[in-house]
Amino acid sequence: MGRKIRRNFSAAEVVEFWNNLLQERPYLPYFVPLILLVWAFERWVLSFSNLVPLAIAVWATVQYGSYQRRILVEDLNRKWKQVILHTSPITPLEHCEWLNKLFMEVWANFVSPKISIRFSSVVEKRLKHRKSRLIERLELQEFSLGSCPPSLGLHGTRWSTSGDQKIMRMGFDWDTNDMSIMLLAKLAKPFMGTARIVINSIHIKGDLLLMPILNGRAILYSFVSTPDVRLGVAFGSGSQSLPATELPGVSSWLVKIFTDTLVKTMVEPRRRCYSLPTVDLRKKAVGGIVYVTVISASKLSRNSFKGSPSRRQQGCNSDGFLEEQLINTKDLMTFVEVELEELTRRTNVRPGSFPRWDSTFNMVLHEDTGTLRFHLYECNPGSVKYDYLASCEIKVKYVADDSTTFWAIGPESSVIAKHAEFCGKEVEIVLPFEGASSGDLKVKLVLKEWQFSDGSHSLNGFHVRSRQTFTGSSNYLLRTGRKINITVVEGKELSGKDRNGRCNPYVKLQYGKVIQRTKTIPHSSDPIWSQKFEFDEIGDGEYLKIKCYNEDIFGDENIGSARVNLEGLLEGSTRDVWVPLEKVNLGELLLKIEAVRNDDEGSRSSSTNAENGWIELVLVEAKDLIAADLRGTSDPYVRVQYGNIKRRTKVMYKTLNPQWNQTLEFPDDGSPLLLHVKDHNAVLPTSNIGDCVVEYQRLPPNQMSDKWIPLQGVKRGEIHVQITRKVPELEKKSSLDSESSSAKARRISSQMKQMMIKCQSLIEDGNLEALSTALTEIESFEDMQEEYMMQLETEQMLLLNKIAELGQEMLNSSPALSRRPSSN
Repeated sequence: MGRKIRRNFSAAEVVEFWNNLLQERPYLPYFVPLILLVWAFERWVLSFSNLVPLAIAVWATVQYGSYQRRILVEDLNRKWKQVILHTSPITPLEHCEWLNKLFMEVWANFVSPKISIRFSSVVEKRLKHRKSRLIERLELQEFSLGSCPPSLGLHGTRWSTSGDQKIMRMGFDWDTNDMSIMLLAKLAKPFMGTARIVINSIHIKGDLLLMPILNGRAILYSFVSTPDVRLGVAFGSGSQSLPATELPGVSSWLVKIFTDTLVKTMVEPRRRCYSLPTVDLRKKAVGGIVYVTVISASKLSRNSFKGSPSRRQQGCNSDGFLEEQLINTKDLMTFVEVELEELTRRTNVRPGSFPRWDSTFNMVLHEDTGTLRFHLYECNPGSVKYDYLASCEIKVKYVADDSTTFWAIGPESSVIAKHAEFCGKEVEIVLPFEGASSGDLKVKLVLKEWQFSDGSHSLNGFHVRSRQTFTGSSNYLLRTGRKINITVVEGKELSGKDRNGRCNPYVKLQYGKVIQRTKTIPHSSDPIWSQKFEFDEIGDGEYLKIKCYNEDIFGDENIGSARVNLEGLLEGSTRDVWVPLEKVNLGELLLKIEAVRNDDEGSRSSSTNAENGWIELVLVEAKDLIAADLRGTSDPYVRVQYGNIKRRTKVMYKTLNPQWNQTLEFPDDGSPLLLHVKDHNAVLPTSNIGDCVVEYQRLPPNQMSDKWIPLQGVKRGEIHVQITRKVPELEKKSSLDSESSSAKARRISSQMKQMMIKCQSLIEDGNLEALSTALTEIESFEDMQEEYMMQLETEQMLLLNKIAELGQEMLNSSPALSRRPSSN
């Protein structure tokens, strides 16, 4: 065991300590041989004492302690010199009773309502992401900060200067008992039921720093240290019986969330930003797209990062420091990981202390603010582990005049701030790594687009707006009765691979409770789906949730997820979005998003009803249902509800993969078509093993749609249905009333041309697997084209026969025309 310990001991630390002793004790090289000579004399000639090795060990320990103490003293002296050199004398104390009186006047009618609206959404999102184990679901019902404002600078304010930055320091004391923040919580086991959590008092006390930046365009604010926080929490019973007693751990959970949020966002050197725009366009940014380019780094060395043993040798002379830098950067291989919420991207590995990456990533903001974090890692050859070295971050914020503010922590906790007046303007920032004695990272940021809740967006310096009313708000209709069409076009650079090194990707879309799934594209990391899905639009800022999977016989692997904000969609316009996948290092999906109103559907359904149409539903089968019985099986059947009409299938006993093959028909009146998969039980009540909604309103008449629909409310299970909108009158009409066969043939020809171009590129790349898949698709297109060409020829013959019949009728009906040949 002792040998293992010695083997794992850092040799670099021993060398550093020995070099330090040589510099402080020049006579040491002569003293060591003398000690060895005395020891040899004592060992083989005359024994002085057995305490000589112990004395040497004590002497070495004393020397190492003095070395550590000197390093600490030098570090403190360096910080003190920076404070003396960069900080001007503090201004005299300024009393600000006038500020608190003014704050009291404007708080109740202006400041409190505005801050309540702004912070309510932030608080709700934060609580939903960090729920207590006792709470299953949380909803914010009321948010009011009351009529008592915080007190600012009760003991006065002071101004100071750090470099070129002016800083105002004041006390912050907020102690109020009339606030009301009400949360409705659905409790988890063992409590169950619902409960109301009311925060009725708050106490925050600390010292606040205010720093004006960008020539007065914004103010950064933060606490000097973690403030004292106390919350008053009351509990009430909900719709189900729950005594109005305190739930264990909820108060401490709320205080911890609040304190952690303050520490991570506005305790030095973390700062928040309050913008002071000259013009307020009164638009709410709900998302954006930013291009991040990691350019290069400089002055990297292992001894400069926190935790590195070689960093302790900061007191050496310049020659020794340069030699140590050469040793520490000789085999340094580093890469940078860019993080934005759950979205991460990684550069390639580059060697040396001045690596250059020039890697650009497409990052997505889901709010009007965001934090870009850059993590530096060292890649060790022959090892699968990466050593974390340091990190830094840049914060992004939308400003009400359509500009963007970027700020970061500079050298020695100073401020770095940049301003982009319009979208598309490049901003280059050089920022130091936090906690490191040296090392800088150079990045370039381009805010490509801001998206707003009114449907407009800012793009490359231009403002693309929806039509505005005189009040400045958009006249697009609220989200009632609209459909959202999502087309999953393609993906690129998907990272999932099975055991054979191949990727079989498919995508699941969830909007509200509705889940849709694409087909699986075999053996492709750049799949093309071109599948369209329809959802009923949901209000309250509901996100479209995307999950990408790699299908495998031993279990599907999650290869990325994403969220897309669907607020502000305009009818009649299609948004093409490349969505980067989160929780992975590679992968993007191309989506086409369109909002459609259902007015056309209403007129179409009315005309269909006039023509006595009906819905034909074939319940084919289901697979992978959950087991509702104790024996691990189910007795499934389907209950179909169409408006007020209810039907059901036969029961398939003891199976999780039933096959019904039953056909049901309903009059087409536009009602929703609901399927409830049940487990039959002769004694006990039936249990629900999944529900789904069958979308049929936008189906072409007399064309069967075959689909697998995931079941909702359960962990797994799908049902296979075939649905057709039957219209008798349209069956007699020519297909020219809809999309003609010639148009279909031309469309398929254009698709074949695109596939031929893709095949040519695949041949150049040498991708044989993707080429075989593309050739299979071309063969299917050829079969479809032949079918439509035959249909076109048939329609042409029918049309010529009809023209001939009409001509004969015209000849028979006109005596003059019928007698003209005989007169000749």
